[in-house]
Amino acid sequence: MPPRRTPTARQLRLGVELRKLRENAGLTARAAGELIGANQAHISNIETGRFGLSEKRVRTLAHNYACTDTALIDALVDMATHRARGWWEEYRETLPRPFLDLAEMEHHARALRVAQVINIPGLLQTPEHARTLFRQVVPELRPHQVEYRISHRIKRQAILHREQPPSYTAIVHEAALRMRFGGREVARAQLDHLIKMSELPHITVRVIPFDGTVFPTVGHGLDYAYGPVQALDTAQLDAAHGSELIDSVAQLAKYRLILDRMQEACLEPDASRDLIHHLAEDT
Repeated sequence: MPPRRTPTARQLRLGVELRKLRENAGLTARAAGELIGANQAHISNIETGRFGLSEKRVRTLAHNYACTDTALIDALVDMATHRARGWWEEYRETLPRPFLDLAEMEHHARALRVAQVINIPGLLQTPEHARTLFRQVVPELRPHQVEYRISHRIKRQAILHREQPPSYTAIVHEAALRMRFGGREVARAQLDHLIKMSELPHITVRVIPFDGTVFPTVGHGLDYAYGPVQALDTAQLDAAHGSELIDSVAQLAKYRLILDRMQEACLEPDASRDLIHHLAEDT
């Protein structure tokens, strides 16, 4: 089977985790290859997501790397053997890769926690709110590019309505709620939609008020996806220069702490919903 030309974010992550296990075991790629009757290039292709793996091969590598974390090994096996590509693949030729990576990350998460200061989280946006934002992108997008992004965003939102949705916590600063993107009607509809979504049992919306005494933040959008085990969590930072996926253990711990501190600065869910109601009435 020829190597993959465009491994997905999940396939890349599997390779990264196997590389971490190998390095923690103190093995070179050449030595690891010799243990399975392969060469260094073969191991390199595995670790860059270019080669697929069977359950047996994943478990053999984990054994060779002296990994005894059975929950992690089982999760890696699941990543290797569930190879069906998701709906986001239809956008591979029309949207930048970070859009696909985010959708894939969300699809496989058991729980999601996001933080936004200026914008409403993407999974809670109305189409018209999203359209207003995409029309302001620099450099300017063509109309069909805007529509591709909107349709992708709407399809992402389907995870919140599936039979077994992930728990979803959105931390939103009051500043984002007061932005009247698209004018009063669009802004009011967006706030009403946010209230409606916050009433679903698996969705929690928490607001950081202007009159709070602390304001811990990363300064840009943060999406945190909880994996089947903590080692497979993923964070995505959304900055002006582009998106970045984070899988470093130390960095993930830092962003969990930041989210914890941001959540401590929030109003309780009921008080948050009351504030959104008040802002919607004044919009």
